[in-house]
Amino acid sequence: MSGPSLTHIDNSGEANMVDVGDKAETVRVAVAEGFVRMRSETLKLILEGNAKKGDVIGIARLAGIMAAKQTSNLIPLCHPLMLTKVSVDIVPDEALPGLRVEAMAKLTGRTGVEMEALTAVSIACLTVYDMAKAADREMEIGGIQLISKSGGRSGDYRRQGDAH
Repeated sequence: MSGPSLTHIDNSGEANMVDVGDKAETVRVAVAEGFVRMRSETLKLILEGNAKKGDVIGIARLAGIMAAKQTSNLIPLCHPLMLTKVSVDIVPDEALPGLRVEAMAKLTGRTGVEMEALTAVSIACLTVYDMAKAADREMEIGGIQLISKSGGRSGDYRRQGDAH
């Protein structure tokens, strides 16, 4: 059978860590996004800086960056990586209503940084929830997805239909 395969499963069906030792070092960048939907009143509370636990957006941004650096400790078969850049942008969206989160991870190395970008978004969204749950337990986290990736043997990827 040819076509796509699961790279973390060996021929006997066992989970394994992919050997990236023979891959060329290239600049690799990944961008992911997600959102936290909430009541309009909760968004207003966050934007005014009146949430009980403090600066929700600033702390969520920092949590996302920290999480990207810990991805290999959270996801069993991810390689520990020397990231050269992680950014997390969190912007209000009144139409949602809520916050949109975008993360970018970058390195020069032998394996991609998709999981680091996705982890950053996930943890930033969870941090928003944690910090604002006293005001709104019905917040919804969603839309976590890879937007783009570049570098490596498999080439570039861009989610279809996105303006990113």
